[in-house]
Parts: sequence; structure tokens; C-alpha cells
Amino acid sequence: MNFVKESVIKAPPERVFAFHELPDAMDRLMPPWEMAKVIQKADISKVGSRAIIETRLLGVFTWKWVAEHTAYDPPRLFEDVQISGPFRSWRHRHVIKPHAAGSVLRDEIEYEMPIPLFGPLAAPISVTPRLEKLFEYRHEVTKAWAESSI
Repeated sequence: MNFVKESVIKAPPERVFAFHELPDAMDRLMPPWEMAKVIQKADISKVGSRAIIETRLLGVFTWKWVAEHTAYDPPRLFEDVQISGPFRSWRHRHVIKPHAAGSVLRDEIEYEMPIPLFGPLAAPISVTPRLEKLFEYRHEVTKAWAESSI
């Protein structure tokens, strides 16, 4: 399964990338409606650094999501993969490209549902709407910060 969210931000790629390097970036990117708590923050500049997030599935089940940073190429991209968590697999590439208006922030997610047989049926109902809402919020937060001092 794939998910992509792309936004134009009126700031240079270096500025957009710098937001993600802030020590509290993950806290800022966590929407208030998500029942999630950052247990351990990752340093995206260190490949191998891990983030641990405690999240709830279906509002009931608590799950620890461990993601490891696997690529760091400022100001173009960084990547994390799920080590353990709710998905069978998860790879998230954060790509920042130059654009005539400033930058394009592109989140590319490849994931596999825990029960692959039901993935194509369940993802459009249970995962895609949540990702759309989550990344709409994250892009707005990133955009507001990146464009604030330009």
C-alpha cells in the first residue's frame, strides 16, 4: 500500500528541512486528536536513531511504535522505517524539493497491513483517511513554521 502527501511551502528547502531537525519537531507534529505519546525522540541526523511512540489502536489497544531513521540527506530527505508497531511493514520518506514558490514537502509512505489478505479492503476505510488527516495537519504545522520568518 502507498500513501503520498505533497504541499508547496513558500520557504527554501533548507528552512523546511530545519523544521524537522528541531528537538521538539515530533511533539509539534502530533495532532491533539491522536491518542499518542512520544516516549523517545529520534535525532533525524543520526542514522540508526530510534523514536518510540505509544499509540492507541481503535481507541482501546495500546501499542508501542518503534521507528528507526535509515537515511539522512539534508536538505533533500530523511527516512524512517518501522522496527515494531501496528503494521507488518512501514517505510516513510520525507522528501523536500526546490520549487518556484519555495519548496515541495512530500511524504511518501509504503506500508503493509498486519493481515495482508485484508489490506486492500481495510486500508481505504481504516488507514487512508487517518493518514490524510494526520499529514494535512503535519504539513500545515510545518508550513506555518517555515513561512513564519521569511
